[in-house]
Amino acid sequence: MPADARLVLASASPRRRDLLAQIGFAPDLVAPTDIDETERAGELPRDLALRLTLEKLGAAGHAGDFVLASDTVVGVGRRILPKTETEEEARACLALISGRNHRVFTGVAVRAPDGRVSSRLSMTRVAVKRLSAQEIDEYIASGEWQGKAGGYGIQGRFGAHIIQITGSYTGVMGLPVYETRQLLIGLGYRPGSAS
Repeated sequence: MPADARLVLASASPRRRDLLAQIGFAPDLVAPTDIDETERAGELPRDLALRLTLEKLGAAGHAGDFVLASDTVVGVGRRILPKTETEEEARACLALISGRNHRVFTGVAVRAPDGRVSSRLSMTRVAVKRLSAQEIDEYIASGEWQGKAGGYGIQGRFGAHIIQITGSYTGVMGLPVYETRQLLIGLGYRPGSAS
């Protein structure tokens, strides 16, 4: 691999940047992509997560570098929950996941400087306690739901409402670090390899 190949993170998410740094893979460049994230008719949550991840990777450019893309989708059965932009959306999501299990799918894909691409899909089952109207109101007031898949962030206040997770905690945060490390190392990336 080229000695000067950088690690480019194709995401504006500060959580993904922090998670990469946590495992010693601080990106050299953050270069978010802008793609249409609209789900297709009949598309399942797992399929949407992987498709969006690969589309972000394809839109990222930066040939000759290691490029990493990721996307997170929350699903209740076959239903895909939005990345909430309005209080109404967030309330609807919280009401739907209250007292039940849902799944969080996070795709991660890496393109090596030589053009090889590897991808993985992380699936985590999350059990949420039954939320009271007051708990929903308090969480909405916190503002943490804004822009979050499924209307919540597990790393914030909402963590107090999680009964159990089965799978990757960091996947629910937006980047499954085990899978990410395996992909990067497998394609030849070594931390600190850029000049």
